[in-house]
Amino acid sequence: MATTLFKFCKPFAIPIRIPTSTTTKRSLIIRTCLTSSSSSQPCIPSYKLWLYNTMSKNKQEFKPKVEGKVGMYVCGVTAYDLSHIGHARVYVTFDLLYRYLRHFGYQVCYVRNFTDVDDKIIARANELGEDPISLSRRYCEEFQRDMVYLHCLPPSFEPRVSDHMLQIIDMIKQILNNGYAYKIDGDVYFNIDKFPEYGRLSGRKLEDNRAGERVAVDSRKKNPADFALWKSAKEGEPFWESPWGPGRPGWHIECSAMSAAYLGYSFDIHGGGVDLVFPHHENEIAQSCAACNQSNISYWIHNGFVTVDSEKMSKSLGNFFTIRQVIDLHHPLALRLFLMGTHYRSPINYSDVQLESASDRIFYIYQTLHDCENVLSQNDVAIRVDSIPHDIACCVDSFQDIFMSAMSDDLLTPVVLAAMSEPLKTINDLLHTRKGKKQELRIESLTALEKIIRNVLTVLGMMPQSYSEVLQQLREKALKRAKITEDQVLKKIEERTAARRNKEFEKSDAIRKDLAVVGIALMDSADGTTWRPAVPLALQEQQLSPM
Repeated sequence: MATTLFKFCKPFAIPIRIPTSTTTKRSLIIRTCLTSSSSSQPCIPSYKLWLYNTMSKNKQEFKPKVEGKVGMYVCGVTAYDLSHIGHARVYVTFDLLYRYLRHFGYQVCYVRNFTDVDDKIIARANELGEDPISLSRRYCEEFQRDMVYLHCLPPSFEPRVSDHMLQIIDMIKQILNNGYAYKIDGDVYFNIDKFPEYGRLSGRKLEDNRAGERVAVDSRKKNPADFALWKSAKEGEPFWESPWGPGRPGWHIECSAMSAAYLGYSFDIHGGGVDLVFPHHENEIAQSCAACNQSNISYWIHNGFVTVDSEKMSKSLGNFFTIRQVIDLHHPLALRLFLMGTHYRSPINYSDVQLESASDRIFYIYQTLHDCENVLSQNDVAIRVDSIPHDIACCVDSFQDIFMSAMSDDLLTPVVLAAMSEPLKTINDLLHTRKGKKQELRIESLTALEKIIRNVLTVLGMMPQSYSEVLQQLREKALKRAKITEDQVLKKIEERTAARRNKEFEKSDAIRKDLAVVGIALMDSADGTTWRPAVPLALQEQQLSPM
Protein backbone atom coordinates (compact mmCIF):
# COMPACT_ATOMS: atom_id res chain seq x y z
CA MET A 1 0.00 0.00 0.00
CA ALA A 2 2.75 2.43 0.89
CA THR A 3 4.44 1.90 -2.50
CA THR A 4 1.23 2.82 -4.29
CA LEU A 5 0.93 5.91 -2.16
CA PHE A 6 4.45 6.89 -3.17
CA LYS A 7 3.52 6.71 -6.83
CA PHE A 8 0.82 9.29 -6.24
CA CYS A 9 3.11 11.33 -4.01
CA LYS A 10 0.88 10.99 -0.98
CA PRO A 11 1.92 10.63 2.66
CA PHE A 12 2.14 7.12 4.05
CA ALA A 13 -0.93 5.53 5.57
CA ILE A 14 0.38 4.53 8.98
CA PRO A 15 -1.11 4.48 12.46
CA ILE A 16 0.10 7.52 14.38
CA ARG A 17 0.26 7.95 18.15
CA ILE A 18 0.00 11.49 19.41
CA PRO A 19 2.40 12.08 22.34
CA THR A 20 0.69 12.64 25.69
CA SER A 21 3.51 14.87 27.02
CA THR A 22 1.25 19.72 23.68
CA THR A 23 -2.43 54.88 17.15
CA THR A 24 -6.23 53.66 16.78
CA LYS A 25 -4.90 50.53 15.24
CA ARG A 26 -2.20 50.21 17.89
CA SER A 27 -4.66 51.00 20.64
CA LEU A 28 -6.82 48.14 19.36
CA ILE A 29 -3.76 45.86 19.49
CA ILE A 30 -3.13 46.79 23.12
CA ARG A 31 -6.79 46.36 24.05
CA THR A 32 -6.85 42.88 22.53
CA CYS A 33 -3.64 41.90 24.32
CA LEU A 34 -4.75 43.19 27.70
CA THR A 35 -8.25 41.78 27.66
CA SER A 36 -7.53 38.37 26.12
CA SER A 37 -8.70 35.67 28.51
CA SER A 38 -6.07 33.20 27.30
CA SER A 39 -2.40 33.71 26.53
CA SER A 40 -2.78 31.09 23.80
CA GLN A 41 -5.10 33.36 21.84
CA PRO A 42 -3.23 35.00 18.96
CA CYS A 43 -2.84 38.76 19.17
CA ILE A 44 -1.85 39.52 15.60
CA PRO A 45 -2.11 42.84 13.79
CA SER A 46 -1.26 43.12 10.11
CA TYR A 47 2.31 41.89 10.44
CA LYS A 48 3.97 39.69 7.85
CA LEU A 49 6.31 36.93 8.96
CA TRP A 50 9.67 36.81 7.21
CA LEU A 51 12.01 33.83 7.50
CA TYR A 52 15.49 33.28 6.08
CA ASN A 53 15.41 30.47 3.54
CA THR A 54 18.69 28.63 3.08
CA MET A 55 17.52 27.54 -0.37
CA SER A 56 16.95 31.07 -1.71
CA LYS A 57 19.73 32.61 0.43
CA ASN A 58 17.50 35.48 1.57
CA LYS A 59 14.55 36.32 3.79
CA GLN A 60 11.14 35.51 2.33
CA GLU A 61 7.64 36.29 3.43
CA PHE A 62 6.17 33.16 4.99
CA LYS A 63 3.20 31.83 3.08
CA PRO A 64 2.04 28.31 4.01
CA LYS A 65 0.90 25.88 1.35
CA VAL A 66 -2.46 25.51 3.10
CA GLU A 67 -3.97 28.67 4.53
CA GLY A 68 -3.92 28.68 8.32
CA LYS A 69 -1.89 25.46 8.60
CA VAL A 70 1.85 24.75 8.78
CA GLY A 71 3.77 21.50 8.38
CA MET A 72 7.23 21.59 9.97
CA TYR A 73 9.84 18.83 10.16
CA VAL A 74 13.01 19.23 12.25
CA CYS A 75 15.81 16.67 12.26
CA GLY A 76 16.13 15.19 15.72
CA VAL A 77 19.04 13.73 17.65
CA THR A 78 20.95 10.55 17.02
CA ALA A 79 20.32 9.07 20.44
CA TYR A 80 23.53 7.49 21.72
CA ASP A 81 24.54 9.88 24.52
CA LEU A 82 23.26 12.82 26.54
CA SER A 83 22.56 15.84 24.39
CA HIS A 84 24.86 18.87 24.48
CA ILE A 85 24.01 22.56 24.34
CA GLY A 86 24.57 22.59 20.59
CA HIS A 87 21.50 20.36 20.46
CA ALA A 88 19.76 22.64 22.94
CA ARG A 89 20.22 25.53 20.54
CA VAL A 90 18.62 23.65 17.67
CA TYR A 91 15.52 22.66 19.59
CA VAL A 92 15.10 25.95 21.48
CA THR A 93 15.28 27.70 18.09
CA PHE A 94 12.57 25.58 16.55
CA ASP A 95 10.50 25.62 19.72
CA LEU A 96 10.52 29.43 19.40
CA LEU A 97 9.43 29.16 15.77
CA TYR A 98 6.75 26.62 16.72
CA ARG A 99 5.45 28.87 19.49
CA TYR A 100 5.49 31.99 17.33
CA LEU A 101 3.70 30.32 14.43
CA ARG A 102 0.99 29.25 16.87
CA HIS A 103 0.89 32.77 18.32
CA PHE A 104 0.49 34.01 14.75
CA GLY A 105 -2.67 31.95 14.58
CA TYR A 106 -1.46 28.93 12.60
CA GLN A 107 -2.29 25.32 13.30
CA VAL A 108 1.12 23.67 13.27
CA CYS A 109 1.96 20.01 12.75
CA TYR A 110 5.48 19.80 14.15
CA VAL A 111 7.39 16.57 13.50
CA ARG A 112 10.77 15.91 15.11
CA ASN A 113 12.33 12.49 14.69
CA PHE A 114 14.66 10.30 16.68
CA THR A 115 17.46 8.44 14.90
CA ASP A 116 17.66 5.23 16.91
CA VAL A 117 19.42 3.12 14.25
CA ASP A 118 22.88 4.36 13.32
CA ASP A 119 26.60 3.48 13.25
CA LYS A 120 27.30 5.70 16.26
CA ILE A 121 24.59 4.03 18.30
CA ILE A 122 25.91 0.57 17.44
CA ALA A 123 29.48 1.56 18.33
CA ARG A 124 28.40 3.00 21.69
CA ALA A 125 26.24 -0.02 22.48
CA ASN A 126 29.17 -2.34 21.75
CA GLU A 127 31.35 -0.30 24.13
CA LEU A 128 28.78 -0.65 26.89
CA GLY A 129 27.73 -4.20 26.09
CA GLU A 130 24.15 -3.08 25.61
CA ASP A 131 21.51 -3.73 22.96
CA PRO A 132 21.60 -0.78 20.49
CA ILE A 133 17.84 -0.28 20.39
CA SER A 134 17.63 -0.41 24.19
CA LEU A 135 20.49 2.07 24.56
CA SER A 136 18.93 4.43 22.06
CA ARG A 137 15.52 4.21 23.73
CA ARG A 138 17.12 5.22 27.02
CA TYR A 139 18.80 8.27 25.49
CA CYS A 140 15.60 9.25 23.69
CA GLU A 141 13.94 9.43 27.09
CA GLU A 142 16.84 11.46 28.50
CA PHE A 143 16.55 13.88 25.58
CA GLN A 144 12.84 14.34 26.25
CA ARG A 145 13.64 15.19 29.87
CA ASP A 146 16.13 17.80 28.68
CA MET A 147 13.45 19.35 26.48
CA VAL A 148 11.07 19.60 29.43
CA TYR A 149 13.79 21.31 31.48
CA LEU A 150 14.30 23.83 28.66
CA HIS A 151 10.56 24.56 28.34
CA CYS A 152 10.42 23.14 24.81
CA LEU A 153 6.90 22.11 23.87
CA PRO A 154 6.52 18.49 22.74
CA PRO A 155 6.19 18.17 18.95
CA SER A 156 3.00 16.90 17.37
CA PHE A 157 4.83 13.65 16.51
CA GLU A 158 8.19 12.13 17.45
CA PRO A 159 8.74 9.21 15.04
CA ARG A 160 11.62 6.78 15.49
CA VAL A 161 13.52 5.06 12.70
CA SER A 162 13.05 1.58 14.18
CA ASP A 163 9.25 2.02 13.95
CA HIS A 164 9.30 3.07 10.29
CA MET A 165 11.22 0.37 8.43
CA LEU A 166 8.28 -0.39 6.14
CA GLN A 167 8.08 3.23 5.02
CA ILE A 168 11.85 3.46 4.54
CA ILE A 169 11.98 0.26 2.49
CA ASP A 170 9.05 1.38 0.34
CA MET A 171 10.76 4.70 -0.39
CA ILE A 172 13.99 2.94 -1.39
CA LYS A 173 11.97 0.69 -3.71
CA GLN A 174 10.46 3.73 -5.40
CA ILE A 175 13.86 5.41 -5.82
CA LEU A 176 15.19 2.22 -7.42
CA ASN A 177 12.15 1.91 -9.66
CA ASN A 178 12.63 5.49 -10.82
CA GLY A 179 16.25 4.79 -11.76
CA TYR A 180 18.03 6.90 -9.13
CA ALA A 181 19.73 4.10 -7.20
CA TYR A 182 21.60 0.84 -7.70
CA LYS A 183 22.23 -2.37 -5.77
CA ILE A 184 25.57 -3.92 -4.88
CA ASP A 185 25.82 -7.10 -2.80
CA GLY A 186 22.90 -6.31 -0.53
CA ASP A 187 23.67 -2.56 -0.34
CA VAL A 188 21.66 0.13 -2.10
CA TYR A 189 23.29 3.42 -3.12
CA PHE A 190 21.81 6.64 -4.40
CA ASN A 191 23.30 7.57 -7.79
CA ILE A 192 24.14 11.26 -7.50
CA ASP A 193 25.02 11.55 -11.19
CA LYS A 194 21.34 10.89 -11.96
CA PHE A 195 20.31 14.01 -10.04
CA PRO A 196 21.84 17.09 -11.73
CA GLU A 197 20.22 19.53 -9.27
CA TYR A 198 22.29 18.09 -6.44
CA GLY A 199 23.94 20.94 -4.52
CA ARG A 200 21.29 23.61 -4.98
CA LEU A 201 20.68 23.94 -1.22
CA SER A 202 24.31 24.20 -0.13
CA GLY A 203 25.72 25.74 -3.29
CA ARG A 204 28.44 23.09 -3.31
CA LYS A 205 29.62 21.13 -6.30
CA LEU A 206 29.62 17.35 -6.56
CA GLU A 207 33.38 17.15 -6.18
CA ASP A 208 33.04 18.87 -2.78
CA ASN A 209 31.15 15.89 -1.40
CA ARG A 210 34.16 13.89 -0.37
CA ALA A 211 33.95 10.72 1.65
CA GLY A 212 33.99 11.43 5.34
CA GLU A 213 31.69 11.34 8.32
CA ARG A 214 28.66 9.20 7.43
CA VAL A 215 29.85 9.03 3.79
CA ALA A 216 31.44 5.61 3.50
CA VAL A 217 34.58 5.00 1.47
CA ASP A 218 33.63 2.20 -0.93
CA SER A 219 35.40 1.45 -4.22
CA ARG A 220 32.28 -0.32 -5.47
CA LYS A 221 30.36 2.95 -5.75
CA LYS A 222 29.86 4.53 -9.18
CA ASN A 223 30.68 7.94 -7.72
CA PRO A 224 32.61 8.37 -4.45
CA ALA A 225 29.89 10.81 -3.35
CA ASP A 226 27.08 8.25 -3.76
CA PHE A 227 25.50 7.57 -0.39
CA ALA A 228 23.87 4.53 1.16
CA LEU A 229 20.13 4.10 1.20
CA TRP A 230 20.39 0.57 2.62
CA LYS A 231 23.35 -1.17 4.28
CA SER A 232 23.70 -4.94 4.28
CA ALA A 233 23.85 -6.58 7.69
CA LYS A 234 27.16 -7.02 9.45
CA GLU A 235 27.81 -9.52 12.21
CA GLY A 236 26.68 -8.34 15.61
CA GLU A 237 24.55 -5.47 14.27
CA PRO A 238 20.77 -5.13 14.38
CA PHE A 239 19.09 -5.76 11.04
CA TRP A 240 15.72 -5.86 9.28
CA GLU A 241 14.63 -7.96 6.33
CA SER A 242 14.35 -6.23 2.97
CA PRO A 243 14.11 -7.11 -0.77
CA TRP A 244 17.92 -6.68 -0.89
CA GLY A 245 18.61 -8.92 2.08
CA PRO A 246 18.93 -8.26 5.80
CA GLY A 247 20.31 -4.86 6.74
CA ARG A 248 19.44 -1.39 7.98
CA PRO A 249 18.81 2.03 6.44
CA GLY A 250 21.36 4.71 5.72
CA TRP A 251 21.15 7.86 7.79
CA HIS A 252 19.71 10.25 5.19
CA ILE A 253 16.80 8.11 3.97
CA GLU A 254 15.30 8.03 7.46
CA CYS A 255 14.25 11.68 7.47
CA SER A 256 12.97 11.64 3.90
CA ALA A 257 10.72 8.68 4.70
CA MET A 258 9.46 9.95 8.05
CA SER A 259 8.79 13.51 6.87
CA ALA A 260 6.81 12.10 3.93
CA ALA A 261 4.94 9.72 6.23
CA TYR A 262 3.65 12.50 8.48
CA LEU A 263 3.59 15.59 6.25
CA GLY A 264 3.58 14.32 2.68
CA TYR A 265 6.15 15.21 0.04
CA SER A 266 5.14 18.84 -0.09
CA PHE A 267 5.21 20.81 3.16
CA ASP A 268 6.27 24.17 4.54
CA ILE A 269 9.36 24.07 6.75
CA HIS A 270 12.31 21.73 7.15
CA GLY A 271 14.80 22.71 9.84
CA GLY A 272 17.94 21.75 11.67
CA GLY A 273 21.43 22.90 12.53
CA VAL A 274 23.57 24.51 9.85
CA ASP A 275 25.84 21.44 9.92
CA LEU A 276 23.01 19.46 8.30
CA VAL A 277 22.81 21.60 5.18
CA PHE A 278 25.47 19.43 3.55
CA PRO A 279 25.31 16.56 3.06
CA HIS A 280 22.26 15.51 5.08
CA HIS A 281 19.63 17.93 3.81
CA GLU A 282 21.14 17.98 0.34
CA ASN A 283 20.75 14.21 0.28
CA GLU A 284 17.22 14.40 1.63
CA ILE A 285 16.20 16.67 -1.23
CA ALA A 286 17.73 14.28 -3.78
CA GLN A 287 16.04 11.22 -2.27
CA SER A 288 12.62 12.80 -1.87
CA CYS A 289 12.63 14.20 -5.41
CA ALA A 290 13.80 10.83 -6.74
CA ALA A 291 10.87 9.13 -5.02
CA CYS A 292 8.33 11.77 -6.04
CA ASN A 293 8.97 14.44 -8.65
CA GLN A 294 6.43 16.70 -6.97
CA SER A 295 8.43 16.78 -3.74
CA ASN A 296 8.72 20.37 -2.56
CA ILE A 297 9.63 22.02 0.73
CA SER A 298 9.07 25.77 0.81
CA TYR A 299 11.49 26.93 3.53
CA TRP A 300 14.77 25.41 4.67
CA ILE A 301 15.73 26.95 8.01
CA HIS A 302 19.01 26.40 9.84
CA ASN A 303 20.43 27.67 13.12
CA GLY A 304 24.08 28.58 13.71
CA PHE A 305 26.63 26.69 15.75
CA VAL A 306 27.39 26.93 19.43
CA THR A 307 31.15 27.40 19.61
CA VAL A 308 33.79 27.01 22.29
CA ASP A 309 36.83 29.20 21.69
CA SER A 310 35.44 29.85 18.19
CA GLU A 311 35.34 26.13 17.35
CA LYS A 312 32.10 24.26 16.72
CA MET A 313 30.85 22.37 19.75
CA SER A 314 30.39 18.70 18.92
CA LYS A 315 30.73 15.25 20.40
CA SER A 316 33.21 14.23 17.73
CA LEU A 317 35.56 17.07 18.74
CA GLY A 318 35.15 16.31 22.43
CA ASN A 319 34.64 20.00 23.32
CA PHE A 320 31.00 19.76 24.29
CA PHE A 321 29.05 20.43 27.47
CA THR A 322 25.94 18.38 27.97
CA ILE A 323 22.68 20.08 28.83
CA ARG A 324 22.75 18.20 32.15
CA GLN A 325 26.22 19.54 32.97
CA VAL A 326 25.11 23.11 32.34
CA ILE A 327 21.79 22.96 34.19
CA ASP A 328 23.46 21.32 37.16
CA LEU A 329 24.91 24.76 37.93
CA HIS A 330 22.62 27.11 36.01
CA HIS A 331 18.84 27.23 35.82
CA PRO A 332 17.49 25.74 32.56
CA LEU A 333 15.68 29.00 31.82
CA ALA A 334 18.99 30.84 32.13
CA LEU A 335 20.37 28.50 29.46
CA ARG A 336 17.31 29.17 27.29
CA LEU A 337 17.77 32.94 27.73
CA PHE A 338 21.47 32.61 26.89
CA LEU A 339 20.57 30.79 23.66
CA MET A 340 17.97 33.43 22.73
CA GLY A 341 20.39 36.28 23.46
CA THR A 342 22.01 35.76 20.04
CA HIS A 343 20.06 35.61 16.79
CA TYR A 344 19.46 31.98 15.89
CA ARG A 345 21.41 32.11 12.62
CA SER A 346 24.55 33.62 14.16
CA PRO A 347 27.20 31.57 15.95
CA ILE A 348 27.08 31.83 19.72
CA ASN A 349 30.16 31.37 21.87
CA TYR A 350 29.69 29.40 25.06
CA SER A 351 31.31 30.93 28.14
CA ASP A 352 30.81 31.08 31.90
CA VAL A 353 30.38 34.84 31.82
CA GLN A 354 27.58 34.59 29.25
CA LEU A 355 25.71 32.07 31.39
CA GLU A 356 26.29 34.10 34.54
CA SER A 357 24.93 37.17 32.74
CA ALA A 358 21.88 35.22 31.60
CA SER A 359 21.31 33.96 35.16
CA ASP A 360 21.61 37.49 36.53
CA ARG A 361 19.22 38.87 33.94
CA ILE A 362 16.60 36.20 34.45
CA PHE A 363 16.69 36.72 38.21
CA TYR A 364 16.04 40.43 37.65
CA ILE A 365 13.10 39.68 35.33
CA TYR A 366 11.40 37.26 37.69
CA GLN A 367 12.13 39.28 40.81
CA THR A 368 10.52 42.32 39.22
CA LEU A 369 7.46 40.33 38.21
CA HIS A 370 7.30 38.63 41.60
CA ASP A 371 7.33 42.00 43.40
CA CYS A 372 4.68 43.26 41.00
CA GLU A 373 2.53 40.18 41.58
CA ASN A 374 2.71 40.69 45.34
CA VAL A 375 1.44 44.26 45.06
CA LEU A 376 -1.30 43.34 42.60
CA SER A 377 -2.50 40.48 44.80
CA GLN A 378 -3.36 43.06 47.46
CA ASN A 379 -5.42 45.14 45.04
CA ASP A 380 -8.43 43.93 43.10
CA VAL A 381 -8.68 46.38 40.21
CA ALA A 382 -10.56 45.73 36.99
CA ILE A 383 -8.32 47.12 34.25
CA ARG A 384 -9.74 49.25 31.48
CA VAL A 385 -7.50 50.22 28.59
CA ASP A 386 -8.78 53.78 28.57
CA SER A 387 -7.84 54.11 32.26
CA ILE A 388 -4.13 53.55 31.67
CA PRO A 389 -2.00 56.73 31.80
CA HIS A 390 -0.73 57.92 28.43
CA ASP A 391 2.94 57.22 29.17
CA ILE A 392 2.17 53.68 30.33
CA ALA A 393 -0.01 53.02 27.29
CA CYS A 394 2.87 54.21 25.09
CA CYS A 395 5.27 51.87 26.92
CA VAL A 396 2.96 48.89 26.47
CA ASP A 397 2.26 49.87 22.87
CA SER A 398 5.95 50.24 22.04
CA PHE A 399 6.95 46.91 23.60
CA GLN A 400 4.13 45.04 21.85
CA ASP A 401 5.08 46.63 18.53
CA ILE A 402 8.78 45.82 18.94
CA PHE A 403 7.96 42.26 19.97
CA MET A 404 5.81 41.60 16.93
CA SER A 405 8.08 43.46 14.50
CA ALA A 406 11.25 41.76 15.74
CA MET A 407 9.84 38.26 15.94
CA SER A 408 8.24 38.65 12.52
CA ASP A 409 11.64 39.60 11.12
CA ASP A 410 13.20 36.13 11.24
CA LEU A 411 12.85 35.73 15.02
CA LEU A 412 15.02 38.61 16.25
CA THR A 413 14.90 37.52 19.89
CA PRO A 414 17.83 39.73 21.03
CA VAL A 415 15.78 42.80 20.06
CA VAL A 416 12.80 41.55 22.08
CA LEU A 417 14.94 40.83 25.14
CA ALA A 418 16.52 44.29 24.95
CA ALA A 419 13.12 45.97 24.54
CA MET A 420 11.86 44.25 27.71
CA SER A 421 14.15 46.48 29.76
CA GLU A 422 11.88 49.52 29.48
CA PRO A 423 8.63 48.01 30.84
CA LEU A 424 10.61 46.20 33.56
CA LYS A 425 12.26 49.47 34.61
CA THR A 426 8.87 51.18 34.63
CA ILE A 427 7.45 48.46 36.89
CA ASN A 428 10.36 48.87 39.31
CA ASP A 429 9.89 52.64 39.34
CA LEU A 430 6.20 52.21 40.17
CA LEU A 431 7.02 49.67 42.88
CA HIS A 432 10.00 51.19 44.62
CA THR A 433 10.48 54.92 43.97
CA ARG A 434 8.72 57.65 45.92
CA LYS A 435 7.42 59.23 42.74
CA GLY A 436 6.25 55.89 41.36
CA LYS A 437 4.32 54.98 44.49
CA LYS A 438 2.37 58.23 44.18
CA GLN A 439 1.62 57.68 40.48
CA GLU A 440 -2.02 58.07 39.51
CA LEU A 441 -3.59 54.78 38.39
CA ARG A 442 -0.52 52.95 39.66
CA ILE A 443 -2.22 49.56 40.06
CA GLU A 444 -3.82 49.75 36.62
CA SER A 445 -0.41 50.58 35.16
CA LEU A 446 1.28 47.68 36.93
CA THR A 447 -1.44 45.33 35.74
CA ALA A 448 -1.02 46.36 32.11
CA LEU A 449 2.78 46.18 32.21
CA GLU A 450 2.89 42.82 33.98
CA LYS A 451 0.43 41.31 31.54
CA ILE A 452 2.23 42.36 28.38
CA ILE A 453 5.54 41.04 29.73
CA ARG A 454 3.89 37.80 30.81
CA ASN A 455 2.33 37.34 27.36
CA VAL A 456 5.67 37.88 25.63
CA LEU A 457 7.48 35.54 28.03
CA THR A 458 4.87 32.89 27.28
CA VAL A 459 5.51 33.09 23.54
CA LEU A 460 9.26 32.96 24.21
CA GLY A 461 8.83 29.85 26.35
CA MET A 462 10.15 31.74 29.37
CA MET A 463 7.09 31.82 31.60
CA PRO A 464 7.54 29.76 34.80
CA GLN A 465 4.67 28.28 36.76
CA SER A 466 5.68 30.33 39.79
CA TYR A 467 7.92 33.37 40.08
CA SER A 468 8.79 32.58 43.68
CA GLU A 469 9.66 28.97 42.87
CA VAL A 470 12.04 29.85 40.03
CA LEU A 471 13.65 32.61 42.13
CA GLN A 472 14.37 30.06 44.85
CA GLN A 473 15.83 27.68 42.27
CA LEU A 474 18.04 30.46 40.92
CA ARG A 475 19.30 31.16 44.45
CA GLU A 476 20.07 27.48 44.99
CA LYS A 477 22.03 27.29 41.73
CA ALA A 478 23.98 30.42 42.66
CA LEU A 479 24.88 28.97 46.05
CA LYS A 480 26.05 25.77 44.38
CA ARG A 481 28.27 27.71 41.96
CA ALA A 482 29.64 29.74 44.86
CA LYS A 483 30.24 26.55 46.90
CA ILE A 484 28.58 28.11 49.91
CA THR A 485 25.39 27.41 51.89
CA GLU A 486 22.63 29.88 52.62
CA ASP A 487 23.29 29.50 56.34
CA GLN A 488 26.86 30.60 55.73
CA VAL A 489 25.64 33.61 53.73
CA LEU A 490 23.21 34.58 56.50
CA LYS A 491 25.99 34.27 59.06
CA LYS A 492 28.15 36.60 56.97
CA ILE A 493 25.26 39.06 56.81
CA GLU A 494 24.99 38.97 60.62
CA GLU A 495 28.74 39.57 60.95
CA ARG A 496 28.55 42.48 58.54
CA THR A 497 25.55 43.99 60.33
CA ALA A 498 27.46 43.82 63.62
CA ALA A 499 30.54 45.38 61.99
CA ARG A 500 28.47 48.25 60.60
CA ARG A 501 26.86 48.78 64.00
CA ASN A 502 30.34 48.99 65.52
CA LYS A 503 31.52 51.29 62.71
CA GLU A 504 34.04 48.67 61.53
CA PHE A 505 33.53 49.71 57.96
CA GLU A 506 36.64 48.03 56.55
CA LYS A 507 35.45 44.69 57.89
CA SER A 508 31.94 45.37 56.60
CA ASP A 509 33.25 46.18 53.12
CA ALA A 510 35.49 43.12 53.13
CA ILE A 511 32.56 40.81 53.91
CA ARG A 512 30.51 42.34 51.11
CA LYS A 513 33.40 41.99 48.67
CA ASP A 514 34.20 38.40 49.66
CA LEU A 515 30.61 37.41 48.88
CA ALA A 516 30.54 39.45 45.66
CA VAL A 517 33.63 37.61 44.44
CA VAL A 518 31.69 34.33 44.40
CA GLY A 519 28.49 35.84 42.98
CA ILE A 520 26.48 36.74 46.09
CA ALA A 521 25.34 40.38 46.18
CA LEU A 522 24.13 41.97 49.42
CA MET A 523 21.16 44.34 49.24
CA ASP A 524 20.64 46.88 52.03
CA SER A 525 17.24 48.41 52.74
CA ALA A 526 15.25 49.90 55.60
CA ASP A 527 14.07 46.38 56.41
CA GLY A 528 17.62 44.99 56.71
CA THR A 529 20.05 43.17 54.42
CA THR A 530 19.14 40.43 51.98
CA TRP A 531 21.12 38.70 49.27
CA ARG A 532 20.63 37.84 45.63
CA PRO A 533 22.66 36.04 42.96
CA ALA A 534 24.96 38.21 40.86
CA VAL A 535 27.71 37.87 38.30
CA PRO A 536 30.91 37.10 40.28
CA LEU A 537 33.32 40.03 40.43
CA ALA A 538 35.99 37.98 38.70
CA LEU A 539 33.72 37.65 35.67
CA GLN A 540 32.14 41.10 35.60
CA GLU A 541 35.11 42.60 33.81
CA GLN A 542 34.70 39.99 31.07
CA GLN A 543 31.04 40.79 30.50
CA LEU A 544 30.06 41.53 26.96
CA SER A 545 27.21 43.83 26.06
CA PRO A 546 24.22 43.17 28.34
CA MET A 547 21.45 40.88 27.09
